[in-house]
Amino acid sequence: MVDITHKISTLRTATAQAIVNVGSPETIQAVLSKTVPKGDVLEVARTAGLFAVKNTSNAIPDCHPMPIEFTGIQFECLPNAIQIEVTVKTIYKTGVEVEAMHGASIVALTIYDMLKPIDKKVEIATIKLLHKKGGKSDFADYQDMHLSIAVIVCSDSVAAGTKEDSSGKIIVSKLEKLGMTIADYLVIPDGVAGIQEKIHHYCQQKTDVVILTGGTGLSHKDVTPEAILPLLDRRIPGIEEAIRSYGQERTPYAMLSRSVAGFKGDTLILALPGSTSGAGESIDAVFPSVLHVFKLLNGYNHGK
Repeated sequence: MVDITHKISTLRTATAQAIVNVGSPETIQAVLSKTVPKGDVLEVARTAGLFAVKNTSNAIPDCHPMPIEFTGIQFECLPNAIQIEVTVKTIYKTGVEVEAMHGASIVALTIYDMLKPIDKKVEIATIKLLHKKGGKSDFADYQDMHLSIAVIVCSDSVAAGTKEDSSGKIIVSKLEKLGMTIADYLVIPDGVAGIQEKIHHYCQQKTDVVILTGGTGLSHKDVTPEAILPLLDRRIPGIEEAIRSYGQERTPYAMLSRSVAGFKGDTLILALPGSTSGAGESIDAVFPSVLHVFKLLNGYNHGK
């Protein structure tokens, strides 16, 4: 199965449709009057659909087992067809569109099986996904914002050339995979004055996002939070909490990180851990949903 351990759990919903065509209106009348020899067609099909949704991972090899929080199955009986809609909800790391379509498929197949003795023209006409919601697809329009992003690596050893940067590169790589463009990437030594100078520079350049990696730990050289905090006009504790919560699910040491998030003017500043895993996981934890902050800024120009 595909690795989804890097994803965050969000509310996921999906609605699928299936249509079963019948040979005559008399078949529909038999369904509605519950006179079909095999029993109450709609209720039996509904029950089959509920089981199908919950057992999707047992039938489709690459589907992940997941907690199904809600399944709704609706029928519309037309003169020569039964239209089925299956809606599935969960709070999990991956979507439920296959679960919804699997449920709709089994509902349609159950109806077919129950009606074929009385209607030789019954057929399953279509099965399709109507819509889905949840996860990163909800934030696809962030690419239209044309945000400028700067990544700063705060490290004495990397700046001195004695160590190769990996945390900054993983941040750049992950953001580029999301379709974002990195306007600047640089390495500077640890130090309050140097960090503040760069932040002032990017804020003056109207850079939208400044991401710093390194210097958020507890050693005496870790001064990135001390450099950033006095400059912030508005701190955003929720982003910091999300980063630490995500990391804590993966390593108990995440609680020792002092990640910082906030605005200086209209520039979003994020201070992330300096380890490769910590930096990468922090991006996974909050991107691209964190970019919603720019929709909340009054007068943000999507076309700049």
